[in-house]
Amino acid sequence: MGQPKFNPVRDVISGAIMAATSVPQLIAYAETVGYAGYRGLTTAGAPLLAWGVATGSPWMNAGVTSLTAVMAKVDLGGEAYVAKYGEDEYVNLVSAYSLYIGIASIVMASFGFGTLAQKVPGAVKTGFKWGCELGVLASALPNGLYAFGSNLKANVAKSALGEVVKSVKAVVPGATGVNGVSNILYAATNPQTWDPLPAVIFFSCTLFVMKAKNFLPKWMPPGSEVVIATAAATVFSVYTEYDGGVVGEIPTISSDRGISFFGGIVKIPIEVMDLKTLLDVPIVERCFGNSWVSLFMTAAIFSGVNFLSIVGIASGFETENNISWSAPRELISQGVSNLAAGAVGSAPVSGSMSRSLVSRMTGASSKLACIVTA
Repeated sequence: MGQPKFNPVRDVISGAIMAATSVPQLIAYAETVGYAGYRGLTTAGAPLLAWGVATGSPWMNAGVTSLTAVMAKVDLGGEAYVAKYGEDEYVNLVSAYSLYIGIASIVMASFGFGTLAQKVPGAVKTGFKWGCELGVLASALPNGLYAFGSNLKANVAKSALGEVVKSVKAVVPGATGVNGVSNILYAATNPQTWDPLPAVIFFSCTLFVMKAKNFLPKWMPPGSEVVIATAAATVFSVYTEYDGGVVGEIPTISSDRGISFFGGIVKIPIEVMDLKTLLDVPIVERCFGNSWVSLFMTAAIFSGVNFLSIVGIASGFETENNISWSAPRELISQGVSNLAAGAVGSAPVSGSMSRSLVSRMTGASSKLACIVTA
């Protein structure tokens, strides 16, 4: 297949589709990190824009993922920190951590880690792809099969799986992924607990997206099946007055805040964190035992593990579509994107498997699609 021919119209369409279909994930992963869901929406644009400028991939899409959300929460002790210091302090903490991960990524790229990671055995790459896919599935199932996702966690806690989760966490406190796996197992083995309406919509839309290419007219652009499924589900929700989950009111920022271009003619309402405030966050004292070495080692491990998911995605595109890629460049892209994430209050970001695949499926031809999504 090779590098797709540049088509700005397709890129704009693909970018718009990505922006619309990413909303549930952005909200879910923000809540996974441990703060309000609306923050996932308000902070997604800047790191994605930085990624779109820096990456060499036409399809790679980035943002907070299930992996980065869980790792950040575990490394920083999210729930305990919020309970002790409050959500605003936790947002500052997460932002500072993103900043240090960005620095670690760029330093590691400078010392050749990207090239080394590109030589990872195929089995490891495949494992990370499966891990990413399970993470996406775990985040989608609650809202896909249960109304507002409200019943699944409670049901799992009352079941035998709940006892297994407690036992595993007692032995390995950092094994937060066991929650997602237990949710998948419970949902798959207890269909009698599903809420009929969201389950029917979930399976109908999924089946349609998977099979629509076989019967849709050939003149329709790539990704039409996603647009049709999204539109149909939206119309159905409006007709049946199904409101869905409520994120809450997004706070406004004052007119003198945000990023201005062209002498203030163009203004983007993004609240930029103060660099001094980020550097003064007591992340070392509160989370890493007063050890800067521990902070930078943890940030480096986070960056390395994070990058392996990018390696899995990029290697898949290379194998399936014959598109070569540069590991050092993508690692630097990860670093730049995390610097931008820290600047706007976002959790650490990485390449997203599901969003990258949707970008390819909807006909993106260049990284312009990623920029349009931002």
